[in-house]
Amino acid sequence: MKLITVPAGTRRKLATVLATLGIAVAGTAVPASSAPRSAAVLEPASIDRFVRDYLEQTRLPGAVVAVTEGDRVVHTAGYGHTASGQAMTERTRLPVASLSKSMTALAVMQLVEAGEVGLDQPVHHYLPEFTMADRRYREITVRQLLTQTSGMADSAYPDLTRAQPHTLAEAVAAMRDAPLAAAPGTRHRYHNPNYFVAARLVEVVSGRSFADHLSAELFEPLRMTHTASVDTTAEMPDRARGHVRAYGTTFSRAHPRWFTAGGHGVVTTAADLSQWLVVQNNQGVSAEGRRIATARTIELTHTPPRPPKDTDYAMGWARYRQDDGTEEIRHNGQLLTHNAMATLLPEIGVGIAVVTNTGLIAGDDAAQISLGLVDLARGRSPEVAKPFSMTADWFLLALTLLAAGLGVRGVLRAPRWARNTARRAWGRTALRLLPQTLPILLVTQLAALVGLLMNRSGTLAQTAYAWPALVVCAAAGGLASGAVLTARTIALFRCRRRAGHTAEGDEDGTPPGAGDGHRAARPVRRPTSTTRPLPTDS
Repeated sequence: MKLITVPAGTRRKLATVLATLGIAVAGTAVPASSAPRSAAVLEPASIDRFVRDYLEQTRLPGAVVAVTEGDRVVHTAGYGHTASGQAMTERTRLPVASLSKSMTALAVMQLVEAGEVGLDQPVHHYLPEFTMADRRYREITVRQLLTQTSGMADSAYPDLTRAQPHTLAEAVAAMRDAPLAAAPGTRHRYHNPNYFVAARLVEVVSGRSFADHLSAELFEPLRMTHTASVDTTAEMPDRARGHVRAYGTTFSRAHPRWFTAGGHGVVTTAADLSQWLVVQNNQGVSAEGRRIATARTIELTHTPPRPPKDTDYAMGWARYRQDDGTEEIRHNGQLLTHNAMATLLPEIGVGIAVVTNTGLIAGDDAAQISLGLVDLARGRSPEVAKPFSMTADWFLLALTLLAAGLGVRGVLRAPRWARNTARRAWGRTALRLLPQTLPILLVTQLAALVGLLMNRSGTLAQTAYAWPALVVCAAAGGLASGAVLTARTIALFRCRRRAGHTAEGDEDGTPPGAGDGHRAARPVRRPTSTTRPLPTDS
């Protein structure tokens, strides 16, 4: 399975969106050439060279990278600049979005190790405030929260389209009217509120705030001195300001306020991420030899549950078997303005973390850089594979211009269309206008369509962050169709009104064309009868 920043199969699903718009986008990834494994390949100079090449060829504004091998930090560095223009370094603090889930999961598992939480006990047992509209919520276990098999889903409770809470207590309370999408334990559905509930459970059981608990039990023991968990994007450095990709370049944009605690609220650095990677590949032991979890716990967080069988998701990590038989354990993180990817290669003990200041979907730079670094770690020569949107956006631009041109043409030709259609019945005319409503419908439902393909629900404004060129193209088509539809409707009413006035003139004796600037028709003289009258009796 290819390394991507969106859930499995989403890139193929996004091709469906392009097909809907009439686009066929060729793949842009260049396969890396195979080579024998060389231990000298995974060196700071090789890593720097590849990442700098990537920034130059893709115009990526900035990135940070951490690479480890066993209990050794191979390299940490920053490249480029932040949205505010500051140089990126290994100490630059950036949001890692859903990479936070692995930290939340380990915090819960530490409580399991301590005997304070039962992994297969109902969540409601520890968190009475957790209630939902579907009574099956009482069956949801702590394990099901962490493996995202609780039955909760965006389709039933689209959290990103709702008013954003301020605290974990508020986030859990807001779910009281939420239904379940499936019976607990039967299906996997990626859903951030699973981890809101898990983080709130940590607060209640530990008796301290979630942020304080993470700092005390994870970050301080691992010497992650520049790492913290925050409740919202408004508390992130520069309020999580980053970039979005469009038409081969990037634009700086502020991030809207999202609630993030537990699910996607950790802010950290490349240097601190290296310590996190070491613990994951070193059976719970830090680079300094301090154990924060058992080897069994670490393995459990890396292992998908069975059942259900429809998921590779474990606990804040997902495990995939590659075509060559090797395994990768990874998780991505996505905000509208930042992307992150953490990857573990268990057979060689390598850990890779990448954070970029470009947003999701159109800016899958963290995934592409990670892909190249994985190749480098496996002894292959990596090639820069540009984000797919850098190709797709030009097709979308061509469609945008085509839609605008067709819209202008349709408006100018509306009178002619009306004259040709005026004598048809209203029903048939309406059917001919119906296709013009489809692009308008696409605009109104674009967010739902993209959300359906990604198994995540969002708004049109969020979709505009995720893939600006797609929204511009759809909007251009909708505006063009709306203009043509309006022009044709107005022209049709005018044409039929004139025809109606002419018909009325015929009925009241007014010569056709009178008063319209036409010459009046001559009156027709009645022919004189040549038949003689019959004689009468005298």
